[in-house]
Amino acid sequence: MKKNHKKTFFLGDIKDNKDKFQDLFSVQEGSFRFGQLKDSSYLRGWTEDSFLSGNQDKEAVGRTFNNKKLVFFKIIIFIFMLLLISRIAWLQVVKGEHYSLLSERNRIRTENLESKRGIIYDRSGEALVRNYVNFVLLFRPIDLPKDEMDRDVMLRRLSSIIDGLATEQIATGSDSIKLVADGPSYNIMKAALAKVKPYTLEAYQSIFVLDNLDYKAALQIILEQDSFPGILLEDKILREYPFSLLEQEGVNLSSLSHILGYTGKISEADLKNFSGKYSLSDYVGKTGIEYTWEKELKGVNGYFKYEVDALGRKKKVISETPAQAGYNLSLSLDLKLQAEAERITKEWLAKTKTKRASVIIMDPNNGQILALVSLPAYDNNLFARGIKQIEYDAFINDENRPLFNRAISGELPSGSVIKPIIAAAALEENIITENTSFLSNGGLRIGQWFFPDWRVGGHGSTNVRKAIADSVNTFFYYIGGGYQDFQGLGVDLLTEYMRLFGMGEKAGIDLNGESKGLVPTREWKKNTKNEAWYIGDTYHISIGQGDVLVSPLQVANFTSTIVNGGRLYKPTLVRALLDENNNVVKEIEPVIIRQDFISPNNLRIVREGMRQAVLSGSARSLSTLPVTSGGKTGTAQWSSTKANHAWFIAFAPYEDPLISITVVVEEGKEGSEVAAPIAKEIMQWYFSSEKID
Repeated sequence: MKKNHKKTFFLGDIKDNKDKFQDLFSVQEGSFRFGQLKDSSYLRGWTEDSFLSGNQDKEAVGRTFNNKKLVFFKIIIFIFMLLLISRIAWLQVVKGEHYSLLSERNRIRTENLESKRGIIYDRSGEALVRNYVNFVLLFRPIDLPKDEMDRDVMLRRLSSIIDGLATEQIATGSDSIKLVADGPSYNIMKAALAKVKPYTLEAYQSIFVLDNLDYKAALQIILEQDSFPGILLEDKILREYPFSLLEQEGVNLSSLSHILGYTGKISEADLKNFSGKYSLSDYVGKTGIEYTWEKELKGVNGYFKYEVDALGRKKKVISETPAQAGYNLSLSLDLKLQAEAERITKEWLAKTKTKRASVIIMDPNNGQILALVSLPAYDNNLFARGIKQIEYDAFINDENRPLFNRAISGELPSGSVIKPIIAAAALEENIITENTSFLSNGGLRIGQWFFPDWRVGGHGSTNVRKAIADSVNTFFYYIGGGYQDFQGLGVDLLTEYMRLFGMGEKAGIDLNGESKGLVPTREWKKNTKNEAWYIGDTYHISIGQGDVLVSPLQVANFTSTIVNGGRLYKPTLVRALLDENNNVVKEIEPVIIRQDFISPNNLRIVREGMRQAVLSGSARSLSTLPVTSGGKTGTAQWSSTKANHAWFIAFAPYEDPLISITVVVEEGKEGSEVAAPIAKEIMQWYFSSEKID
């Protein structure tokens, strides 16, 4: 077998035998290059050993390594690098702020310092609400124990404290505590925790769990705070309405509930409605003054920032911004007048076996509300503390709807209390003068239709003052729709003046839920009923019947407009903002919606008709008051099977009015039988007492 061997030559050898190798190589500047071979043949031996095997290896490597595959690997590496750079850009640029915030929140916590909610006073300075502390339990999910068992044991311990249940030590030697039975709060806490989305900013936000915690339970939780990572206890302001308390002895002013409203835990909808900084554990106004003046009452929350350790425990306060107390409100409401109005109205409801009524007393000179009663009413403390389902169901199932503020939201046919407006419009449009008279002999007949007076046989010759005093329908048929050769106002002018006096639109009172009523027109009837407008429709709205709908507030407002000589005010309940020391910060100036749309002289004639109603007409019961007055009764038909609504409007003193009053008793039959006596007793008390500011 031929032995393969290799010979090794060094540079020195080559240089020493230069002549021998010059035909094969040339040496230039220390490097070799190939020369020409002699006879086209290689010398065997060292040539074979030195070059032949090397060339074979190169050919083998060349055949094994494919340059096309190298391009493929380059593409893969390029794509990988592109993805890596894109991910870095996404994390650093697009989501940089997000993760920076996550990191910051993991180290720094912010807690709100709740501002003191403003107190609401009546016009004499009587506090109508009280603030007291409400302990609220919150979770901060990011700080809760990560182990499910540890978390469950902690929740059970919390439940035992809140619900006052007995506990026992786990027999494993650990410090964990186990409940003998699950308390009601345990399931609430589990449900709250189940709603949290992990690994999001939401995990850093405090979530509401329970409120109205007992003081003893709250104190125990504070003492064991280090054992409850992720558990926060905040003290929130809860409202109490002392004059609405059902257990209060003496007069129960439940009608204040519709005025003051109540506060409750904020909802997602509230977060959108209210501007400013709120958290999901805050309480906000839900109805009434508490709702419409929420911004002023709330004030501005403060906050403090602090560092926490890995377990979420406080280490160092970084900064603190104090809270700013909300404004106190001074209402135009006279608490004593409100109480008398409610008491008297309830007595008459009991006498007449009726259930629903509204009373509104205004200062006609500025639009301020002195008393506003809507019955039946409710105890707003039930809602402020958190109403039970059985209690709420009782309200909802009550056919008289005690939660409904009928004084501003009710829509009823006006009946004859609208007649002073119709008379003023006819005088303003020169349809009649103060001396124009028509014969009332029982009603008007148009073809087969008969439009009656309320008195059989009629009232005889009637001018505008007598028409108002005795509520003579025939006179208003004439001036509203015309008859034979006499041209009346017609539907267009009737509806125009109704709107000028505030009907068919919201007056803008600072309470939520106001209705705008209805002033029917030709177009409305066509679109709604697909019927043409007839003369009978005009006659009906001329006496406040048909499709006319008003709220008691609208009637009170146009009554005040007649009384004050033609200024339609925006009705209001708040007359001033006060600081926390009850110094006046801002007075709420009267707002005139509309004026100079009707002659004061024509309104004087109308008021003379209302005065005549007291002296010799349908409001004679007021003639015994210690002051002069004017009034107008109204009876509104609304059902063929149920009793009419009873209305009454009045003002006093006649020469220089200080108050106007509107009363409606739903299904009270006649205005002169129930509504007028209520107004009379209220005015009797008011003007015989020393309650006028």
